[in-house]
Amino acid sequence: MPSFSAHDGTELAYQVFGDGPPLVCLPGGPMQDSAYLAELGGLSAHRQLIMLDLRGTGRSAAPKDIASYRCDRLVDDVEALREHLGLDRMDLLAHSAGTNLALLYTERHPAHVGRLALITPSVAAVGVTITGDVRRETARLRRGEPWFPAAYAALESITSGRATAESWQDIAPFWYGRWDEAAQAHHVAGNTQRNSEAAGVFGAEGAFAPDATRTALALFGQPVLLLAGEVDLNSPPPAVAETARLFPRAELVVQPGAAHFPWLDDADRFTAAVAAFLG
Repeated sequence: MPSFSAHDGTELAYQVFGDGPPLVCLPGGPMQDSAYLAELGGLSAHRQLIMLDLRGTGRSAAPKDIASYRCDRLVDDVEALREHLGLDRMDLLAHSAGTNLALLYTERHPAHVGRLALITPSVAAVGVTITGDVRRETARLRRGEPWFPAAYAALESITSGRATAESWQDIAPFWYGRWDEAAQAHHVAGNTQRNSEAAGVFGAEGAFAPDATRTALALFGQPVLLLAGEVDLNSPPPAVAETARLFPRAELVVQPGAAHFPWLDDADRFTAAVAAFLG
C-alpha cells in the first residue's frame, strides 16, 4: 500500500483502485478505515480512486498528538496528500463525516479543489440542524419493513435522549436501503474499522466554525454534487438540500430507495450519477 509523510511526520497510507483521472476519496465514520468504501460500487471503472486512510485508521500510523485527530487539523493531511500526488487541483469525493473534512479543506484551499462530490454528507461543519422530527419522518418511510417496530422504538429512544448502546445497534437497518446479508456483513465489519478514540476527538470544541465556513463556500465557484439517500436518517434530503444552497454551483441528487451507503443500495444508479457529475 503506498504511503506518504504528513507535515508532522505521521506516516499515512492510501489505496489506489482503477485508472483515469484521480479522485481523492475521504472516508467517514468518523475516523473509519477507508476499506468500507471498497470501490464505491464500481466507480473505479470511471476514475482512479485514491482512498485515504486518515491518521490512526486502516494502515495509517497513529499520531503522537491525539489532538491532531480533530477535523480542522486533518486538513493538513489532505493537503500533504495533494502535494505527494503532485496535483495542482484535485477532484474530491467524501462520504458522511468525511464531508466535514472536505468542506474545511475547500474553505482553506479552494484553488486546489476541482469538482467536489459530497455523498450522504454530514452537515456539522456548516451548522445545519437536523431535528428529531425530520429523522423520525424519514424513518417512517420504512414502516413496511419487518424490522421496523424494534428499530423505530430504538430511534425514539435516541431522539428523546434515552439512548443506550443497544439503541444504536438496533437502528442499524435504517442505515441501508436493504437490510440483507450484504448490508449486515458491511455493518459488522464497520464496527471493527472505526478508531473510537479518534472519533471522539474529530468533532471536539474548535473543530468547526460554521459561519466562516459558510462564507467561504459561498465564494467557491467550482461544481459541487450533493447526493442524498431518500431514506437516509443520518443525512435526510431536506438537510442535504439546505446544504446545497450554500454553494453557487451545486447539484442535488436524491437517490431513490437509498440510505447512508448508496453505492451498496444501487451501485448502477450511484455510479451513473457520480460519474456523470465528474465528467
